[in-house]
Amino acid sequence: MAYNLREGVARYDNVAVALHWLIVVVLIAQFGTGWIFSGMERGDARTAWFEWHRTLGFLVLLLTVVRLGWRLTHPPPPFPPDFPGWQRILSRAVHWLFYALLIALPLAGWVYVSTGSTAAETGMTTLVGGTPWPIIPGLPRSLHRPAAEMHVVLVWIAVALIALHVAAALKHRFVDRSPVANRMPPFRVRVH
Repeated sequence: MAYNLREGVARYDNVAVALHWLIVVVLIAQFGTGWIFSGMERGDARTAWFEWHRTLGFLVLLLTVVRLGWRLTHPPPPFPPDFPGWQRILSRAVHWLFYALLIALPLAGWVYVSTGSTAAETGMTTLVGGTPWPIIPGLPRSLHRPAAEMHVVLVWIAVALIALHVAAALKHRFVDRSPVANRMPPFRVRVH
């Protein structure tokens, strides 16, 4: 398979790069909306923020499924030959955990919304602009609280995984000045 090269190191293709950074932007917005609405009193303003949170959550789910499909049909670029084996294993594990997490997190939110009293009455939830979105049918109301708790746990796991991922990327870029940083634009390390 032919790969784009950057400073002699194979890099992710443009679709994978675009999906990666689009998911990053949506996740930042998603965390922001979740943080804001979770501390608000019930009312119209909180409902509006929650609609944004739900909308972004479904967008994360959609983008992650697309990204996973792309990943399964377009293998990632190889690591540089001198990249340590334990870091290869950890990198792959973190990436697969991200896929699982970025599917499980919105699904937990969808279960939460699907088991709420409003959804039970209407069979739908509402996204930004009043767009109706179907609930997951047939779920018992008793899943409402566990789904909320699972959603929060998954958020904290996501925060930890993102911190690990960002720390590794910054280490490769600024500490090691490793060519592995060239795999995901816009990062660039000159290889001598």
